[in-house]
Amino acid sequence: MRLSSARRPAHWPLLSAAIAFLACPWASADQPPAAPVQSLFDGTSFAGSNGDTKNTWRIEDDAIVAGSPTAAAPQNEFLATNRTFGDFELRLEYRLDCVQDCNAGIQIRTVRIPNHHEVIGYQADIGPAYEGCLYDESRRNVMLATASKEAVAQAHAKAKDGWNEYVIRCVGRRIRLSINGVETVDYTETDSTIPQEGVIALQIHGKMVGTIRYRNIRIQE
Repeated sequence: MRLSSARRPAHWPLLSAAIAFLACPWASADQPPAAPVQSLFDGTSFAGSNGDTKNTWRIEDDAIVAGSPTAAAPQNEFLATNRTFGDFELRLEYRLDCVQDCNAGIQIRTVRIPNHHEVIGYQADIGPAYEGCLYDESRRNVMLATASKEAVAQAHAKAKDGWNEYVIRCVGRRIRLSINGVETVDYTETDSTIPQEGVIALQIHGKMVGTIRYRNIRIQE
């Protein structure tokens, strides 16, 4: 989130995976057949992605990691796919270990601002005040939909060793967010000028002191 106006890090080469998602709370018998699940990284490199992999993003213990427990992140940074996506269900796990200005998120249907570290698009937010919410990064700069305290508490109670599963489902202009099986947001875009396709990106927010970890990133179009 940007109030004014990211199993080893990312090789995001879209490897086909002959696996199925866990039971989805939004499954419907009248939906068309989905494409195979794909992994957005191979766990060994950053191939297929773009971002500051020299200073910001690194690979540790099978997770994509950014941040430090002793120093603040200098600015928002994003590790983005080279490929764009329209309608999909994205699943990943995240862990936030933070002591100050705790904020991160997952960008969807997003574009990079040319020659800039920022991006424009929807963000599935992460952080104590923003968990499970949908934000509009660098565009309208507003929270589009918020999660209830009850839903967030219920979701966090299901965390495993600090790890949470985020599920982001985009179909047409409808975006639904779920954490650990608890739906937090069901939002339908009313502005017909907002693009419904873009890259997927992981964020670490500027000024955050702490680490954000992402792993098991899978997508089904």
